[in-house]
Amino acid sequence: MNVSSFKDILRYVQQNKPKKIAIAAAQDTDVLEAVIKAKNLGIAEAILVGDWKKIKEILHLLEIKKDIFQVIDIKGTKEAAQKAVSLVRNMEADILMKGLIPTSELLKAVLDKENGLRGNNLLSHVAVFEFEQYNRLFILSDAAMNIAPNLEEKRQIIENAVFVARAIGIELPKVAVLSAVELVNPAINSTLDAANLSKMAERGQIKNAIIDGPLALDNAVSEKAAAHKGIHSPVAGKADVLIVPNIEAGNVLYKSFVYFAHAKSAGILAGAKAPVVLTSRSDSAETKINSISLSILMSNLNGSVKQIMKNDN
Repeated sequence: MNVSSFKDILRYVQQNKPKKIAIAAAQDTDVLEAVIKAKNLGIAEAILVGDWKKIKEILHLLEIKKDIFQVIDIKGTKEAAQKAVSLVRNMEADILMKGLIPTSELLKAVLDKENGLRGNNLLSHVAVFEFEQYNRLFILSDAAMNIAPNLEEKRQIIENAVFVARAIGIELPKVAVLSAVELVNPAINSTLDAANLSKMAERGQIKNAIIDGPLALDNAVSEKAAAHKGIHSPVAGKADVLIVPNIEAGNVLYKSFVYFAHAKSAGILAGAKAPVVLTSRSDSAETKINSISLSILMSNLNGSVKQIMKNDN
């Protein structure tokens, strides 16, 4: 599969049978507009779990027939989250999506040990970006979930990001572990973590990727900058995946990509047993569709990619 843009992802998922999205607390105008567009594009159906009275009012305002989707009438957001998660867990839906519900409440249902979607890794946010000047996609993690990950958590964040990278066709992703500098400095903990993660990959403790760090952003994505600083690495200047040291750096970088570089973007939560879509009200309509398309791609390839990674291990 050759994927270098969100149009490629959309074209790919349109070739397959539509997936089903379970929306927790679906009484949200932005989310309903997104899934209606996804349905019109032929990529997804939805089960609306939430307050039917409020959902019906929104559908009326959007001039959409109220029987366009299956609806499960549950007024409480906690109960709606539990039901939406159970639909995915029981394979009645393929993807979980956040509606009008606090993220913490949804995640509590996702991470429930007995009835949730907890996977082997921690949950992490994986963002995918398309820049006009590059003929490929970039992955950034973690910009929205883990606040100050330790070494082991960063290892799992990398594994989740590599899983997404391989799903979009990057067979052996090049992972840059970012810091402010490209040399190990005991005073900067992120450089120590980066060096350890590089060595862990070298020793086979992290598989299916080429990992190097610490690298500053410029020498991770620019071959010219890497050459100027005398950095010789298979990752420097060629990174597919950017791993940030903490949520502050990730959040600033994410929003800089969107608002300054005008990058197209998508984001999902990885590490669960199924993709989780968390769209924000500030996200553009395009970003919402990109995120849904990415989640569908992940769902389509979930089994095959996991089997590939299992075989490689």
